[in-house]
Amino acid sequence: MTTIYLATGNPHKVEELSAMFERESLPVVIKNADEIGGIPEVEETEKTFQGNARLKVEVLASKVGPGNYALADDSGLKVDALQGAPGVISARFAGEDATDIQNLVKLMILVSQIPEEQRGAQFVCSLVLMNSEGFSESFLGICRGVVIQESRGNEGFGYDPMFIPEGFQQTFGELGRDLKFNISHRAKALQQLISWFKKQESSA
Repeated sequence: MTTIYLATGNPHKVEELSAMFERESLPVVIKNADEIGGIPEVEETEKTFQGNARLKVEVLASKVGPGNYALADDSGLKVDALQGAPGVISARFAGEDATDIQNLVKLMILVSQIPEEQRGAQFVCSLVLMNSEGFSESFLGICRGVVIQESRGNEGFGYDPMFIPEGFQQTFGELGRDLKFNISHRAKALQQLISWFKKQESSA
């Protein structure tokens, strides 16, 4: 049985990934990094999501033990007309200790200056998987859509209430967690991760 230790303090991510692997009947156990001493503080200095995910996974991978993996993700929102902002600073767009509300307000002000037909955007999730020997694989999930100049819905977090994914009329904040988990950037990246593990199983 392979164990994946997540470089996160969010128990919901552990639950979601566990459920996905269970549905696929893969011999993989998902655990929080706290079980191997937690995640050392990492300064996210890279200019890409993949770069920052790699920084986070590297500090954890040496602790996982033979045959196991560390998994880190970095994600955020990129608005086309803002040259990809908020981008890698999505969580601290309005300042180092900014709240979700403060980040939303700052983005709303900027979006108000963008014509509606030019409000294309995408959520991006980069996953990096690494073992204790330094072997790694990367997976990228993208969800295209548009941003709006208001906050709608109480589901989700971050910029979800401002983002309408392609093919829908409601924001991630209105669509609800279950549907979002099937179509989001993170879901797409995780599906690639699971496909990779399936290939490893079939070739073993």
